[in-house]
Amino acid sequence: MKQVLSILLNLCFGLFAADAISSVLDEALIVFFGVHVLSIFRGVVSLLALLIAMAVYGLMALTPMVPKRLFLPVTLFNPLAVLVMIPCVIYCYGRAEQVSLLISLGQVAVGLGILCWAKGKFNLRWPWIGEKQLGDRRFSWANLAVFLLLNIVVLIPAVAVYLVLCAGLAVNHFTAGFLALRPAGFTVQARTYVRDDGKSIQLIPMAHIGDAAFYRKLSVSFPSNSIILMEGVSDVRNLITNKVSYNRMATSLGLAEQAEEFEPAQGEMVNADLDVEQFSRSTIDFLNVAMLVHGQGVKPETIMKILQYSPPPHFEEALVEDILRKRNRRVLQEIRARLGESETIIVPWGVAHMPEVAEEIQKSGFHLRDTRDYQVIRFGHMNKVKAAGQGTPNKQ
Repeated sequence: MKQVLSILLNLCFGLFAADAISSVLDEALIVFFGVHVLSIFRGVVSLLALLIAMAVYGLMALTPMVPKRLFLPVTLFNPLAVLVMIPCVIYCYGRAEQVSLLISLGQVAVGLGILCWAKGKFNLRWPWIGEKQLGDRRFSWANLAVFLLLNIVVLIPAVAVYLVLCAGLAVNHFTAGFLALRPAGFTVQARTYVRDDGKSIQLIPMAHIGDAAFYRKLSVSFPSNSIILMEGVSDVRNLITNKVSYNRMATSLGLAEQAEEFEPAQGEMVNADLDVEQFSRSTIDFLNVAMLVHGQGVKPETIMKILQYSPPPHFEEALVEDILRKRNRRVLQEIRARLGESETIIVPWGVAHMPEVAEEIQKSGFHLRDTRDYQVIRFGHMNKVKAAGQGTPNKQ
């Protein structure tokens, strides 16, 4: 058994080392020369290393023969590297390849350290992990209990908390603080910007689905002398073949749809959005595919259509330009045109639009005066509604 286990552990360490070396070479070629010739090979090696690492990690629970001091770093390095990369992607996405290169160099260093620790010196001769490094007992209930306890009570909760914190950081960073993830749910921050001449602009982040109370509270909060620049892409020529609707998603989550609940009681409402005709052909095609899920749900037919969809080159840039930047320019144009008609301009648009709109109006002389938080989605409320929907079935 020791001989078989030794071969398995050496294979695990060898794939870990091969993954480290191929990762360094691949990342170096990408960073310094912009070529990806090793990416496929690296992907295959990484997958094999991950699979055998998972097997060895499971063996640690079953037998004390596996030296944990040597193989915990081997089996946990790549999962931990992924967790480390998350904040880097959030705050310095443009430097992700350089960070990945540093992590790969760290993997090489860890491999060399384990090798020297196991052999007592630097020696590349096979086997890297000898039978003398293995324990003597084949099975131990105490080992199994402690291993499971540490994973269930410490490791899994710690990773879950870390991921939640990273999600909160990502939401706050990419929305410039207009949207926040908190334990109770999602909160949006409405901001009022004023100019020296008394003109004010209220930016109110919106969501397509949320608590009905959120929409109703906003609907009665606007002053009568305000101009409300409404969001909502029109489709005069019926280019979108599947109706844009979030009702299915809202119903399944126990929430309300913005289009149904948000109806300002006073103030002059002005459509300040674009028409679908002003989007590129690739964006229109993508919207037609994406709206299949919202309109028809997850079905074999919709899944097949989505899998068959092949976006054209540079599709992402065109999509962001159409869905975000063109529409931002349109609402900013409408803001400038309407400032002469009212003292208060209200912009209840999607949260993704808020950072750029806020930046541009501040460039034109407006400064932040005050903020107000609204709870747009409450997690507890969602659970109650879903539980209520799972009550006693109707009798026929």
